[in-house]
Amino acid sequence: MDKTRAAMISVAATIIWVAMAVPARCSVYELADGVVRGSYLNGAKEAYLRIILPISHAANLLALPDGDLLCFWFSGAGEGGSGVSIVMSRLVQGSSRWTEPVLLSHRDGWSNQNPVPFRAPDGRLWLFHTSQKAGQGQQTAEVLALKSQDDGQTWTAPEPLFAEPGSFDRQHLVVFNRHWLFPMYHSAGPGIINSAQKDTSMVKISDDDGVTWRSCEVPGSGGLVQMNIVDLSPQSLVAFFRSRYADWIYKSVSGDGCQWSAPSPTQLPNNNSSIQVARLRNGHLVLAFDNAQASGSRGEPRTAPRAVLSVALSVDDGKTWPWVRDVQAGPTPPAFLPAEALEYSYPSITQTPDDSIHMAFTFRRETIKYVTFDEEWITQGQTIGLFTGDRAK
Repeated sequence: MDKTRAAMISVAATIIWVAMAVPARCSVYELADGVVRGSYLNGAKEAYLRIILPISHAANLLALPDGDLLCFWFSGAGEGGSGVSIVMSRLVQGSSRWTEPVLLSHRDGWSNQNPVPFRAPDGRLWLFHTSQKAGQGQQTAEVLALKSQDDGQTWTAPEPLFAEPGSFDRQHLVVFNRHWLFPMYHSAGPGIINSAQKDTSMVKISDDDGVTWRSCEVPGSGGLVQMNIVDLSPQSLVAFFRSRYADWIYKSVSGDGCQWSAPSPTQLPNNNSSIQVARLRNGHLVLAFDNAQASGSRGEPRTAPRAVLSVALSVDDGKTWPWVRDVQAGPTPPAFLPAEALEYSYPSITQTPDDSIHMAFTFRRETIKYVTFDEEWITQGQTIGLFTGDRAK
């Protein structure tokens, strides 16, 4: 039996298990049909992507030039467990329904996580993701890569790219002056005292379209991970970081992609969960983040609740964020959806050529929720989260 067929049989067995569990949790499954509908958030639309495995987490979006939108995430029986797989769904331009998720990468005995899609300048798609030994922690992780020549219709088999144990990704690559910048971090793992403080960020740089890579460490990045790079100009980059200390989102700047300033805290809270920043076509920045923290002081590594999920808008390269609006603050109408397991986390945010803004995020670990709106929509709402916005002078 070939590996692909064995993987599909394994996944099919898990789907049968899920189907048996549907009656007890049918409300979520009824919503998760992939259909894009009007949202209870006036002016927005939303969809719940279809569920093929028990847990769904860590979505990442990729907008294609033809208007199609791809969403990647990991799904399986439980994070860190054997057989957790990378899946993909597509929203075809003009369609109002996300396609059935398809399995892209599966390894028995390993847990695949954190998919990162990338469209190279030559039009080829890359998909990177971590893969760690099942049940043995992030310190065993390596980064694999798949490629597609047909906009994600078919993919190559995954191959190791960065095999150093503890290699981890989350955020998108940036092409800067023809260099590919791949933000990554090294995970020390739970078996080390104060291991979270030993997690450090780096940028892998390729000068030859992904054939070879060199590594640039970010100074002072202990406990600051999932570096999100944004290019502001041909001479200027800014990066935002998740904090293991659950205090603030941190920021660093660079002029070349290799030499970075030591990260410093911003005015934006962080709960030790993922964020994502995107630069809009007009140059403004949008930030998707959990609007919460454990403490305003750095202290020890810790966590805070993964809600309220908000989006913020900056018109001055991230110096100030005058407008903040909640995308998911609590239980979703209709009222039959219970308030249990309120995790709304790991957002991805991007813009399509029609200027629409798109978000995808973990909805209670059960499915991926998709929301779309425009820039003006952000300025017309408010937040119940910690950061309510600052006003540019």
